[in-house]
Amino acid sequence: MAQNIAVLGSTGSIGVQTLDVVRNLGIRVSALTAYSNVDLLEKQAREFRPRLVSVGDGVLAADLKDRLKGLKIEVLSGTDGIRAAAGIDGVDTVVVAIVGIAGLLPTVEAIRKGRKVALANKETLVTAGRIVMAEAERQGVTVIPVDSEHSAIFQCLAGNRRQDAERLLLTASGGPFRGKKYHELTDVTAAQALAHPNWNMGNKITIDSATLMNKGLEVIEARWLFGFAPDRIRVLVHPQSIIHSMVEYRDGSVIAQLGKPDMRIPIQLALTWPERCSNDFPKLDPIKCGPLTFEEPDTETFRCLRLAYDALEAGGTMPAVMNGANEAAVKLFLEGRIGFCDIPKLIEKAMLAHEVNTSPELDDIIEVDRWAKRLVGEVVCT
Repeated sequence: MAQNIAVLGSTGSIGVQTLDVVRNLGIRVSALTAYSNVDLLEKQAREFRPRLVSVGDGVLAADLKDRLKGLKIEVLSGTDGIRAAAGIDGVDTVVVAIVGIAGLLPTVEAIRKGRKVALANKETLVTAGRIVMAEAERQGVTVIPVDSEHSAIFQCLAGNRRQDAERLLLTASGGPFRGKKYHELTDVTAAQALAHPNWNMGNKITIDSATLMNKGLEVIEARWLFGFAPDRIRVLVHPQSIIHSMVEYRDGSVIAQLGKPDMRIPIQLALTWPERCSNDFPKLDPIKCGPLTFEEPDTETFRCLRLAYDALEAGGTMPAVMNGANEAAVKLFLEGRIGFCDIPKLIEKAMLAHEVNTSPELDDIIEVDRWAKRLVGEVVCT
């Protein structure tokens, strides 16, 4: 079990739930980072007394340093601060809960320092999965997924021979617009898209769930986490969010992982594996959960899932372009500057305009991410 951790993105949804798990397990926290929520980070720092905290910029860092005056806590800022937190001495596990490509370099830093990584950041493997997993193998580092779907697959594969597994079956709730057609989504608001029926998540992830891009990102993640080709990763819409994913074996057996839709369960597993520890989280009662149903995803209406498969097939820098364009488009939608149906249109424009680099390095990934975001902004402004 993890004994001493760093939490990158501690004030976000996953970060807050991670600290809830930490309270129950009595795990030591050595570093916390946040982008701008200084008020919550101050409270967390006072409770957990880490050796280091980091925020988004120097102005916020000066404010936080003044607030924490008298406590033996180093206050840093920016990219250097996050990387320092990821590589801080004495930590055995780094929880990467930063949203977006900002999680990539800290994850690589943690791996190079030999830390186990509890990965809740999708974009790290979406944009640079080949590079990150190769580095983890070189360093002998374990990357344990925090996403409920990948945690489920991780558990369903445990104790079985990988070569006996035929397919990964990723489940999706379908989001707030499940069953809707394209013409019904042209005027939906951000508030409607943020009203997820099952999960309590951050804004960006919730919008991705509404467009099904979240599932597309998870397909790419699964390809790198588990080494399965794209045609062996199937998405199923499962509205109840009780079965978090399944693995189909060549003898016809299908193993599933079930549980309440509570992110603290996969977070705790990532921190304790291979142990399983008691907690007071709500437990699943199969009698009360009702019928469990499955549907094929509608990739005509929710084109982001199809675009993710296309990006994975193209390989190289294309997933990073898709991801960067999606980040930019989701931000514009949340700001009310574009419509919900404009998100896949902008992503596709960026993908069509991109010439793939088939053997990128980390610097190439960062650059094409910036290029895609600039392109989306320019398209909207013209």
